[in-house]
Amino acid sequence: MADLLIHGGRVIDPAGGFDQTADLLISDGVVAAIGGPAHDERVDGVERLDAEGCIVAPGLIDVHVHFREPDPDHRETIAAGCAAAAAGGFTSICCMPNTRPPIDSPELVDFVQRRGRLARSTRVFTAGCASEARRGQRPARITAMSKAGAVAFTDDGDCVVDAGLMAGVLKTVRAAGRCFMQHCQEPAMTRGGSMNAGALATRLALGGWPAEAEQVILERDVRLNRAIGCRYHAQHLSSRGSVELVRQARREGQPVTAEASPHHLSLTEHQCDGYDTAAKVNPPLRTADDVAGLKDGIADGTITILATDHAPHPPQRKLVEFEEAAFGIVGLETALPLYLDALVQDGVIDLAAMLAMMTCHPAHLLGIDRMGLGALTVGGPADVTVFDPQLEWIIRAGEFASTGRHCPFEGRAVRGRTIATIVAGRTVYLTTRERMTT
Repeated sequence: MADLLIHGGRVIDPAGGFDQTADLLISDGVVAAIGGPAHDERVDGVERLDAEGCIVAPGLIDVHVHFREPDPDHRETIAAGCAAAAAGGFTSICCMPNTRPPIDSPELVDFVQRRGRLARSTRVFTAGCASEARRGQRPARITAMSKAGAVAFTDDGDCVVDAGLMAGVLKTVRAAGRCFMQHCQEPAMTRGGSMNAGALATRLALGGWPAEAEQVILERDVRLNRAIGCRYHAQHLSSRGSVELVRQARREGQPVTAEASPHHLSLTEHQCDGYDTAAKVNPPLRTADDVAGLKDGIADGTITILATDHAPHPPQRKLVEFEEAAFGIVGLETALPLYLDALVQDGVIDLAAMLAMMTCHPAHLLGIDRMGLGALTVGGPADVTVFDPQLEWIIRAGEFASTGRHCPFEGRAVRGRTIATIVAGRTVYLTTRERMTT
């Protein structure tokens, strides 16, 4: 593996509080030096990447993606998902277990990890099911899956509805030293729902999905977990009321975290006007006030993680009537510019804070910070993302590495794009903006 010098970029490491123009030297898969500019004998003859005008950050981490394998009938393989992740600047991802069959055994956890290694791109971690086959009836083999390498547990795509089962799962996950991720959705309140409940859904004659369906589960779980103390993570928050529930729990000192997704920060329910199935997501897009509430939660530290909920589907599952279409959006390749626009350019938080939500915070949630991930440390793994925050481009779903093409941001002009993605010192993605030279 050739050594690499990333030269002249603004190096931002939120975990270490480092933010300055510097060179970063990679050798033998680890960070060999940060500082500079470097002029000693170690950089003579090494490959160079000119990062002038770019941000050099720890590799981005996404705690919430759907790569579909081992589903034999789905086009999105782990390899295709990893290619999409690398193109978006992500060096580590956590796969959700709502596959066919569901990831509910140590053998299937190992399968995902092996497929991830074969992709030779982004680091692939996986969550295991909370309940057996995600049926919500009996707990899954949580302890065994944890020992096999599962970094979190969830029935994502469905909620753990039974309160007794939920309490038992929280206790087992806590004992395993992992985190529990909840898909907050009370199914009885969302049956037949296709979009946010309200006047627009009524006008479009579509089933409504109320924000309270998210909030009642979140409130119940917080109450259940008070005496248990499991690390609890609320996935893809969509409403102002949910943000307030997480805020209150964190004020009480509960180990509760939450994530926001690009589409819930950038779009409202009006994207569904015209029956655009690319905008059919779970939970649904909500109101402008909910978007503002999510941003308030990010600004005050209530929401600490940004995650894409990347969920590709074959075209035939989206090119149908709105109520029949699958829920989901592709997001790995567009997340970075959308977050820059919604959070940094809108003045919600600064760039370093945004990067913390995409690096050290998700690394801590998954426990992979113990591997040195989510930070740039001399001697630590050389997982690095280089991006140009000013580079303008047009989102074209037909150019995605992902097999998914359902994107409500199609044709949007955005600013900010990945230039290089480096995993363990190996360049897994590089654009033509600036090629490496020896």
